[in-house]
Amino acid sequence: MERFAEDYQKRRLTERVDIMTAINILMSQGYDEDELLGEMTKVFYVDLDAFNEVIGQH
Repeated sequence: MERFAEDYQKRRLTERVDIMTAINILMSQGYDEDELLGEMTKVFYVDLDAFNEVIGQH
């Protein structure tokens, strides 16, 4: 995810299904699990509790 957004332009990523979709897209593009959160937070405000729950099930 090479797009950078100003903080005020970021969408919230709070739904587990949306977080899982973002994870699947990034992983299909070759990102490792330890890179996911950093890449996602460049574009979205990510609910960390939901992210950790989804990653724990992945």
